[in-house]
Amino acid sequence: MVILRYYDVQAHSAAEEESVLRRLREEDGAVVSVRMERCYHLEYSAQAEHSLALDELLVWLVKQPLSKGQSLSRQPALQSTGSSQLLLEIGPRFNFSTPYSTNCVNIFQNLGYSEVRRMETSTRYLVTFGEGSKAPEAARFVPLLGDRMTQCLYTEENTPKASFDEQLPERQANWHFVPVLEEGRAALERINQELGLAFNDYDLDYYHDLFAKELGRNPTTVELFDCAQSNSEHSRHWFFRGRMVIDGVEQPKSLIRMIMDTQAHTNPNNTIKFSDNSSAMVGFDHQTIVPSSVVAPGAVRLQSVQSDLIFTAETHNMPTAVAPFSGATTGTGGRLRDVQGVGRGGVPIAGTAGYCVGALHIPGYKQPYEPLDFKYPATFAPPLQVLIEASNGASDYGNKFGEPVISGFALSYGLNSAADASQRDEYVKPIMFSGGLGTMPATMREKLPPARGQLLAKIGGPVYRIGVGGGAASSVEIQGSGDAELDFNAVQRGDAEMENKLNRVVRACLDLGEQNPILAIHDQGAGGNGNVLKELVEPGFAGAVIFSKEFQLGDPTITALELWGAEYQENNAILCNADQRELLEKICRRERCPISFVGVVTGDGRVTLLEKPAPKDLEQALNASNRSEVSPFDLELKYVLGDMPKRTYDLKREQTPLKELSLPKGLLLDEALERVLSLVAVGSKRFLTNKVDRCVGGLIAQQQCVGPLQAPLADYALTTVSHFSHSGIATSIGTQPLKGLLDPAAMARMCVAEALSNLVFVKISELADVKCSGNWMWAAKLPGEGARMFDACKELCQILEELHIAIDGGKDSLSMAAKVGGETIKSPGTLVISTYAPCPDVRLKVTPDLKGPGAGSKTSLLWINLENSARLGGSALAQAYAQQGKDTPNLTRSDVLGKAFAVTQSLLGDGLIQAGHDVSDGGLLVCVLEMAIGGLSGLRVDLSEPLAKLKNFDKSVEKLNRPELAVLFAEECGWVVEVLDTDLERVRSTYEKAGVPNYYLGVTEGFGLDSRVVLKNGKSELLDQPLRVLYKKWERTSYELEKLQANPECAEAEYNSLEYRQAPQYRGPQNVQAELTLKRSSAPVRVAVLREEGVNSEREMMACLLRANFEVHDVTMSDLLQGTASVSQYRGLIFPGGFSYADTLGSAKGWAANILHNPRLLPQFEAFKRRQDVFSLGICNGCQLMTLIGFVGSAKSEVGADPDVALLHNKSQRFECRWATVKIPSNRSIMLGSMKDLVLGCWVAHGEGRFAFRDEKLISHLQSEQLVTLQYVDDVGKPTELYPLNPNGSPQGIAGLCSSDGRHLALMPHPERCSSMYQWPYVPSSFEVSPTQSESPWQIMFNNAYNWCVKSNQ
Repeated sequence: MVILRYYDVQAHSAAEEESVLRRLREEDGAVVSVRMERCYHLEYSAQAEHSLALDELLVWLVKQPLSKGQSLSRQPALQSTGSSQLLLEIGPRFNFSTPYSTNCVNIFQNLGYSEVRRMETSTRYLVTFGEGSKAPEAARFVPLLGDRMTQCLYTEENTPKASFDEQLPERQANWHFVPVLEEGRAALERINQELGLAFNDYDLDYYHDLFAKELGRNPTTVELFDCAQSNSEHSRHWFFRGRMVIDGVEQPKSLIRMIMDTQAHTNPNNTIKFSDNSSAMVGFDHQTIVPSSVVAPGAVRLQSVQSDLIFTAETHNMPTAVAPFSGATTGTGGRLRDVQGVGRGGVPIAGTAGYCVGALHIPGYKQPYEPLDFKYPATFAPPLQVLIEASNGASDYGNKFGEPVISGFALSYGLNSAADASQRDEYVKPIMFSGGLGTMPATMREKLPPARGQLLAKIGGPVYRIGVGGGAASSVEIQGSGDAELDFNAVQRGDAEMENKLNRVVRACLDLGEQNPILAIHDQGAGGNGNVLKELVEPGFAGAVIFSKEFQLGDPTITALELWGAEYQENNAILCNADQRELLEKICRRERCPISFVGVVTGDGRVTLLEKPAPKDLEQALNASNRSEVSPFDLELKYVLGDMPKRTYDLKREQTPLKELSLPKGLLLDEALERVLSLVAVGSKRFLTNKVDRCVGGLIAQQQCVGPLQAPLADYALTTVSHFSHSGIATSIGTQPLKGLLDPAAMARMCVAEALSNLVFVKISELADVKCSGNWMWAAKLPGEGARMFDACKELCQILEELHIAIDGGKDSLSMAAKVGGETIKSPGTLVISTYAPCPDVRLKVTPDLKGPGAGSKTSLLWINLENSARLGGSALAQAYAQQGKDTPNLTRSDVLGKAFAVTQSLLGDGLIQAGHDVSDGGLLVCVLEMAIGGLSGLRVDLSEPLAKLKNFDKSVEKLNRPELAVLFAEECGWVVEVLDTDLERVRSTYEKAGVPNYYLGVTEGFGLDSRVVLKNGKSELLDQPLRVLYKKWERTSYELEKLQANPECAEAEYNSLEYRQAPQYRGPQNVQAELTLKRSSAPVRVAVLREEGVNSEREMMACLLRANFEVHDVTMSDLLQGTASVSQYRGLIFPGGFSYADTLGSAKGWAANILHNPRLLPQFEAFKRRQDVFSLGICNGCQLMTLIGFVGSAKSEVGADPDVALLHNKSQRFECRWATVKIPSNRSIMLGSMKDLVLGCWVAHGEGRFAFRDEKLISHLQSEQLVTLQYVDDVGKPTELYPLNPNGSPQGIAGLCSSDGRHLALMPHPERCSSMYQWPYVPSSFEVSPTQSESPWQIMFNNAYNWCVKSNQ
């Protein structure tokens, strides 16, 4: 083996170095400067002959854009010159092949460089300290600069010389028998400690009796490890299934039985509940895109299908506490596979995300309610790091996989109890929540039972020593009380690119309809191979023999125990018939997804792991197990997955001391409001929404952001089921953990109330069709907490029965406590209710942003308040004054909620509601303020009517004689609607006839940030401030977080943009239907949608092309490389967006290399560009590709020549997702030429979108030649470089280019994701195209391409 190294001292920008400098200065103020250098380590076997030498190809791949690689050197540039400098290098652990390496190796091997084994990067840091300071030990800075789970310090002795394998042990400790027969229970106790099995006394007794008495043999370490995972609390949910004895009285039902019984009182529309990886309900008949072949290139067509609607949700808390980024990526990946693993396969559409963390302590942004003396476990990341890095991880994974995150929540809480200062409640153990929506063909609901002779296959990534023992680690009652190294072992790594490939394989199998070769599928999660393979053959206790040598290993030192128990990611297990093996191999080969056939169903009821390869002959494989031959695992399924005795939990209620809320006597309303707005749960979540893709897939009807400035305020999320249907899935979230500190039962009811108050603003089929996922995060095994959770669950089931809705799935995490020093800190008991429901027409909805002022209409606000109360316990106001309060809101009148829901839905269907928003976090004042922020509208609110009619005020405000404080900040169940003044009487009458209390609040007045928010009680003025001032207060905490996770200059620019922003002005076509007219063609016009691995936007592109009458072909780079397709066959070549090779080595670099350095493909692309009867379109990743291969640029640009245009990292230094305003200037493009001067909204979603030019003169040339096709513009339509109006910093706002003949078009924004009006998150009231119109102006460009092809035929 040989390692080829190159160093690049220009690989990191000055902004990146500045960011690292700030981080190090927080640790050591003596640091004065940081320089960074990247080192590329390429490991390969013997040098092979290639037309382009390996080192030359490496230089081409890693060189900086628009350079010839001058900054690359075989020797490092950075050297330490004295005691005041510290040079340290951090890179991946030797045994830990990163996703980066996986993608690099794929690039090389797809180009024929099969000798390349691994490629990694390390980063060298030269840290300089102030005069007179001596550099400290390197170990002090390693945790700040690297991931302690996956990386290590490289030193002269600890650097791979010729191979990353050279320092690995030749062999890890092997499995062995545990001497239970000889030593009894003591042997189990010892191995329990050594392997971190989390066995309690019950487990130790059970397994001792099983092996010593029933089986009469010693268990192996692998068998015990398997039992610890398969039968852990995490996997088996013992507590929820157990017998509950509370204060000496056995309860009639277990927790799970109470939950399942909610199904008896609802519409029976579930098709899957409590029995699979996800839940599902009856969906819709619709058309969808289906390829004619899944193993070769070919046309796609529309096919009618009936789909079920899928929902699932889970948490990934312990890994996220230890390694936030990795923990969140793998939490997202696991939940995605839960969608894939339903029935015989499901397809993800969109995700939701939530984060609960402790007190943030943002540097330079001290909050009066955050305690200063709290300590945290050394093995956990601090809360601020968790919030930023976990949300980065979940966002990054979804962005690369191609799943948008479209709803969520965030909460920061850490306080001592006001009634008992010794009681600290804080999310030291954080919550990372991930939910997901999807669809599956109704015919694929049921997994088929295993039968003798069927094969077990693993699809996805290879085996790594990661996630070992995650099920057990997540079941430890108090985190941080065990071995830190075992905690690290249980964390995993995420590879979104592999998950994307895996998803394509599952979807391809589903596209085969009744010929789907997948008979059953399970996602690999807790317990690894041992769990997932047993699950496949559990029905009927079928049994199987598994061959360890058939697994693909990513780490050569993997032991049998690790192979069996590691939760390495991006992997599913499937069951198939032996005669389908070749078909599956062809699908996987085309999608470049590994597949391993690892076992065979025996039907003998046993699962046996053999340490040998599988025989070629099926009969030999069936009889391969020899009982005289020892094996690491050999157990009958009934002993591992069979019914085990219920566990009994003896619980006691403990009185929680509570103290009345005490507010300052001279409390100023604007000060209280500012404090409340500073809470993460209340203020802007822009720090979360800016960085996550909210539009990929092209099925999104509602994501988080609304209104002219796209404020993150939406109450629900909404998707369609297909690009050719307006039917969809709506989902909403309810979680109120702070109220649970006071009254768990009330909290449970309020979670449901919040979820429905959010869902009410989208028209669903009916309330009884709503189903919920219930996710419980609770330290239930600690004193008093189990009874509290039981009370919450009982009350939850009661209100669901009253409302005729039901739970159909969910998860629990009961290890919600952490050891800090000698103290156990409990996270607040948390219930997250996620609703989902069928939505017959996604266009019937309203959002929180006020519409009246922007449309020039007179509108009023009406408050729907269901309880005649205004209680402040557990409110944001209480937290803002470092208290909890005593009396918490509750929803006792569920019948009124049902009526209010039905009336609001009816009014929505009749078009009588303009806007609506729920009253939850922050209360009524925050609700109406957010509606004003969303709509850039002023308000005149008068509290006279509610103050006169409400009776029950919180005692804290009665003492102050300030009842208005309770009205403004109480978080009672309710919502506010905006109605036209002309409809006000009718709307009020409708509510009153149904017995729904409603209160007139006032009117909207003024449009723009200079409008005023005026609040009165009769003649007494309570608040009068410009909207701009309140908007900035609402944004402030998000802004502070943005400065820590993006370029601070950009964060500041966005915050300060509120000084000049206004509603953007659009200009649409006068007659969009006329512009969309298609010419007639006697022959089909064939176009290829070309996808490389990692592309994730081809389906929305295909939909636009199909609407434009093209014959659309699905073509992969594998097809071109193997010669089963040629670009010469097509009139159009389409390069969709995504993350080819996960953007490893730079956006589209690997994709371009496979074209430019392949002797079969380079001539094809050269010839295609020269042809005069063809066109091409590249969007986002495809745009980046077109600049690299010379399809666009200067008039002289050629395929294969050094490009003169490049796409660089966004100025903000992160991925940006925005609804941007763009203008189409006069241009030569055949697709956009007819659309000149239109100003439209368009989705933007990219990390490297900043156009750069080798010569600045080229910009003027491109503009004068009308080759600039799209520009980011400001709110009045002028091209801009101002962030965030220009999301990446492109000069002159350039967002797209075309070739000099207009046939080749490259765009960074995503018109294919907004070609239908329902996909537009904002439409000005004066816009020429109605929001209810089917096709948007962006469809014109696709129709133009078709018409050009037809015309050039004639």
